[in-house]
Amino acid sequence: MQISSINPANGKAVKKYQSHTDTEVKNRIKQTNTAWLSWKKTTHAERSMLLNRLAAVLKQRKEELAKLMALEMGKPTTQGIAEIEKCASVCEYYAKNAEADLKDQLIKTEASKSYVTFQPIGVVLAIMPWNFPFWQVFRFLAPALAIGNCGVLKHASNVPGCALAIEETVKQAGFPPNVFQTLLVGSDKVNNIIKNELIKAVTITGSTNAGKKVAEKAGLLLKKTVLELGGSDAYIVLEDADLEYAAEICVNSRMINNGQSCIAAKRFIVVKAIEKEFTRLFLEKMQTRKAGDPLDPATTDGPMARADLRDELHKQVVKSIDKGAKCILGGEVPKGDNAYYPATILTNVKKGMPAYDEEMFGPVAAIIVAKDETNAISIANESIFGLGGAVFTNDKKRGEEIAATKLQAGSCFVNALVKSDPRLPFGGIKESGYGRELGLFGLYEFVNIKTVYIAL
Repeated sequence: MQISSINPANGKAVKKYQSHTDTEVKNRIKQTNTAWLSWKKTTHAERSMLLNRLAAVLKQRKEELAKLMALEMGKPTTQGIAEIEKCASVCEYYAKNAEADLKDQLIKTEASKSYVTFQPIGVVLAIMPWNFPFWQVFRFLAPALAIGNCGVLKHASNVPGCALAIEETVKQAGFPPNVFQTLLVGSDKVNNIIKNELIKAVTITGSTNAGKKVAEKAGLLLKKTVLELGGSDAYIVLEDADLEYAAEICVNSRMINNGQSCIAAKRFIVVKAIEKEFTRLFLEKMQTRKAGDPLDPATTDGPMARADLRDELHKQVVKSIDKGAKCILGGEVPKGDNAYYPATILTNVKKGMPAYDEEMFGPVAAIIVAKDETNAISIANESIFGLGGAVFTNDKKRGEEIAATKLQAGSCFVNALVKSDPRLPFGGIKESGYGRELGLFGLYEFVNIKTVYIAL
């Protein structure tokens, strides 16, 4: 069986890859486990040295890797370069901090000595999506390697070139053979991979439905999981916000990666007093977006990753309009063999519409009007998702209180777009998943937090 990558800008095949057979998958997992038996004994100094070398390889190859992303999933190269630089930064972060973060913690008890130690657990399976084909992998891989774990990757089937390129960078950096390997297989093989006794834990970034299936399978086998799933992030704009600034940030957040991001802003909840002015500014800034060839540095928005995903998004737009939403920009499928979709704004969005209730994974913004702050928070929280959220206000104390105590999400920002950062934990609640990646808390997800007690 072959896996093909298709250029979403023109519908043409980029390259075909031979899938791994079941036997090859088992052998690769076995090889990675064998590598782990040695890798877990390495010092933090050695791991840090290699992580820094990996960061250097990524920086050296960033233009090449960004072009690969553009060809396989349509990301503009300027955004692709930034993504690779961020991957390098997470390698550098854990190279610098993992040893101190994983240091034994002495606990005073009746024992002559008692402490907590953090031990690697083995081979972690990563099931990763196409939207950030390098970053999603490295935010799992860097801490995993820093801990002393090893990993195997089941990447999205439309980015096989990216998956193999990640494996190449790890080898190029000088890591021992097989500490990280790619499994070129379809999603139908995932259950058997999870069942493999050498797989000790699973991390997935993807849809809520995919996460539930993985959690169910892993749960039956008592294997630890971290799930980073869908999101419908709400950005609340209050009457005292700097509307020019808020509109700029909101548009940028909605259109990151052409709207194909779990933590992209999707619902803009605006209090009625400033609805007209915010909508005018938002429309004005959305109209400046330039869709085009992702290889062109002037392009701000490439195509969506696949035509079927674009078509599903358009169905959500049409259904929302049929239920009473008003489309004031975009909303039409371009002609041609491609996966482009225009920057789109829906107003008069109400409960019961896809634009209100569902995740819109593409360049479609839903503007929802709230009576006041209390109503805006209620609308934000009634979503089934809880990944991220933001609030815009000139009253910093007011904004902090809303972000810290009132919004139901894993990450809440004030006067800024939601983003992941190697220094801060990242993850969601409700149907956006559980567990955390990045920062100190990301390290603790896939270690054996072991108590050692010495009586005499």
